[in-house]
Amino acid sequence: MSAPAELVEKVRRLSEEIEFHNVRYYQQDDPLITDAEYDRLMAELLALEERYPELLTPDSPSQRVGAPPVEAFAEVRHEVPMLSLANVFSEEDLTAFDARVRKDSAQESVDYVAEPKLDGLAVNLLYQDGVLVRAATRGDGQVGEDVTHNVRVIRAIPLRLQGEGYPVHFEARGEVFMPKEGFLALNERARKTGDKVFANPRNAAAGSLRQLDARVTASRPLSFYAYGIGAFPEDRLPATQHELIEMLQRWGLPVSPELRLVRGVTGCSDYFSSLAERRSRLPYDIDGVVYKVDCLRFQAVLGFLSRAPRWAVAHKFPAEEARTRVLAIEIQVGRTGVLTPVARLEPVFVGGVTITNATLNNAEIIKEKDVRVGDTVIVRRAGDVIPEVVQIVPELREVGAEPFRMPEACPECGSALEIVEGEVAVRCSGGLYCPAQHKESVKHFASRRAMDIEGLGEKLVDQLVDKKLIATVADLYRLSLEQLAGLERMGAKSAANLLEALERSKHTTLARFLYALGIRDVGEVTAKALADHFGSLDALMAAHEEELLSVADVGPVVSGHVLLFFRQDHNREVIAQLLELGVVWETRAKTSDEGERPFEGRVFVLTGTLSAMSREEARARLETLGAKCTGSVSKKTDFVVAGAEPGSKLAKATELGVPVLDEDGFLAMLDRGRP
Repeated sequence: MSAPAELVEKVRRLSEEIEFHNVRYYQQDDPLITDAEYDRLMAELLALEERYPELLTPDSPSQRVGAPPVEAFAEVRHEVPMLSLANVFSEEDLTAFDARVRKDSAQESVDYVAEPKLDGLAVNLLYQDGVLVRAATRGDGQVGEDVTHNVRVIRAIPLRLQGEGYPVHFEARGEVFMPKEGFLALNERARKTGDKVFANPRNAAAGSLRQLDARVTASRPLSFYAYGIGAFPEDRLPATQHELIEMLQRWGLPVSPELRLVRGVTGCSDYFSSLAERRSRLPYDIDGVVYKVDCLRFQAVLGFLSRAPRWAVAHKFPAEEARTRVLAIEIQVGRTGVLTPVARLEPVFVGGVTITNATLNNAEIIKEKDVRVGDTVIVRRAGDVIPEVVQIVPELREVGAEPFRMPEACPECGSALEIVEGEVAVRCSGGLYCPAQHKESVKHFASRRAMDIEGLGEKLVDQLVDKKLIATVADLYRLSLEQLAGLERMGAKSAANLLEALERSKHTTLARFLYALGIRDVGEVTAKALADHFGSLDALMAAHEEELLSVADVGPVVSGHVLLFFRQDHNREVIAQLLELGVVWETRAKTSDEGERPFEGRVFVLTGTLSAMSREEARARLETLGAKCTGSVSKKTDFVVAGAEPGSKLAKATELGVPVLDEDGFLAMLDRGRP
């Protein structure tokens, strides 16, 4: 039974009224109705949507209560990379930054937008026709996690934009954070119920946003401020950063009330001093100030470094320090095999939290600072950075304190330690075997660009390792339906799906398999180069240093990593088990008369959704043929592949005259094996 027209209109009016009150309460801190009145409006909307499900829309206020749990976070490749910011720590650093900006932009003085550097979690919000359709974390800057189901429940974030004039397809970026008052209340409830108490608001915000059950996220006091954009039509951009922020605010995205337009390095310094003085009175945690060149044309001129824009910088507040005593020095083997000395300390309160451990970084640092058990030391903590031992207090050293010595083998598994000349880090070489590296090695092995085991997410890997169901990656292929179905949030159907995914993953390529092994510094490109050169795993495992050095992309350091990895008996044993359990690949034949890499030197950009394969699979196919895949369209781009619902890259390609392939044309190109 369809809903009568008057009820359709009623649901529309109720949704608009509730969203209006959400803005007044969560963004403007100026509610017009009581909580009871708000609850009555929401109850009325929920009742109508339950009775007439066709009235439920993705941007309905009812979607903020939280959806059923998801099994894992999907990966999202950002249309425009989410870069981090370079840091400055002093007036001298800030002056040098401003001098470089003025020189490169050929200006005597530059205006900046200054705003607090929130201590939260960066997110990217994709709006399509004014409706929030996807939200993702920063991740590694190129690929983040899909947290749409959780972001929808944050009432400060509009599910539908206000006003008019916004692009059909664009991304807004900002920070999800937890206000201090909400953080204190959350921890107080946790103490009463015996639940986990968070160390600081940033950890609470990050933990809340990465819940598989959005109903948990909905119960947390999260907020959000927008600070910029990702993908956005160039012809719709205003002239300045502050106009851009004002535009986002007009569309209903909350922005920091502390944001200011300042002139030159003096204006930046004055803003920094003012905010530092008011820092403790702000309703949220900040760890510094961000300055951005206001003129967007100057931003384009200044450009980017590999991981950070050259037109913005974070001015960090000074670190906080305290004095305490070293009770012990222990070796911690990290998830990537790095051995890190950690000082166990007498508890001391620094920067808002109680510190009991501090990193000593590496053996060289311990030797340089001469830290010994029993020493009185000065500990520093800056924002959410791991506490570190700054220096000892030599006059308080105990008589007979012995210098610290690093172990001769991995304390977790006994594997040989890998020491590279010129590097200070010491690593365990037992990547497939070492218990400390189990979780990381399994997650990497299962990742999409490695063995591509669909459904084997982080939480599930944690359970498998913690319950000792797997000791190495080979044990994944020994799991049974009964074992998997007994895990939290699994059930028989999910367990069966994972077993099917494991079976599918056995059919792979040598390049993917090599990448999945997690050999240090052997990424996708190097793994493919090794596979192409040697042709078989046996040949690679038997290779000498001279043979490895003849491979493109392999130098002395990488060859050393490869040799040491395959020398370890337990690594070879795990590989043998994987092959016995059915992992297999075919030897790839030449693709055409042009050889194995007929797309060599061609640059492709992928946009939109392909039906025959995922974008990652398309990228892998192209790179196998020698092509280079990039994230942005330029005059150097040879082809843009446009699937369904392409983004702004299609318009950019049309503007620059770059050839555009639809999915059929792209598949035809792959079939004929040449561009």
